[in-house]
Parts: sequence; C-alpha cells; structure tokens
Amino acid sequence: MALPPEPGKRGLRILLVEDNEDSRITLRKLLEMQGHVVEDAGEGSSGVTKALTWKPDVALIDIGLPGLDGFEVARAVRSAAAGARLHLIALTGYGDPGDRRRALEAGFDAHLVKPVRLEALTRLLAAARNSGPCTP
Repeated sequence: MALPPEPGKRGLRILLVEDNEDSRITLRKLLEMQGHVVEDAGEGSSGVTKALTWKPDVALIDIGLPGLDGFEVARAVRSAAAGARLHLIALTGYGDPGDRRRALEAGFDAHLVKPVRLEALTRLLAAARNSGPCTP
C-alpha cells in the first residue's frame, strides 16, 4: 500500500524511466498516490529527452534499459546544463558493490535494488524535496 502524501508537502515532478510496462505503471500509480506528478519513458533515449525538456525534480531510472542503458542515460543527462542539478536515482536488479559504484560514477545520486522498498524510495524522495536541487 502506498504511503499517503505528507500534509503540507508539495509533490515532486518525477520522471520514471523503466522498460517493463507493468513495473512502470505500478510505480507511477504509487507515486501519484503520494501526490507526485509523474511522467514516464519506456527506453533510454526518450528518458534523456524528457529529463532535459520536462525538467523534473527527480528521475528514477532503470539500469537495464534497451538502447541506451541507465548508466548512459545518467551520463547524458549530467552532461547537459539542464540535467546537472537533477536528482538521479538508479532502480536496478544489479546490487553488488561494483554496480553501486558504477551507478555513482555515472552520475546517480542514489542506487536502489529491485524490488524497491517503498519506504526507502519515499525517504529518498523526501530528502530530494528537502534538499532542493542536488549539486553534482
């Protein structure tokens, strides 16, 4: 069950880049139930485009995407002026320390292993909301 929106807290603009349609739809609905505004993309190149044009507060990006993988998406977003201050969170099935290191090196601010615990994601989103834009 989704956690309700925190009273008095604004929702975030969240971009969800996930190729698994069922996962994308489910996570989108959970995030919207928390009061966030969500856009999504099913593959890497459209994820980069949306990140740079829609200008979300946070982007949740799957690593194992077709075409551009999540690492490439993060690097592309971080290399653009519009993406330098965006909070990037990796959502991945890859969870060993080397995977976490690669995610941080690619420009992610955080690394969550699937299946993602909603409480962990909610804490990261609250931290993103409270800290304002991240600095690379």
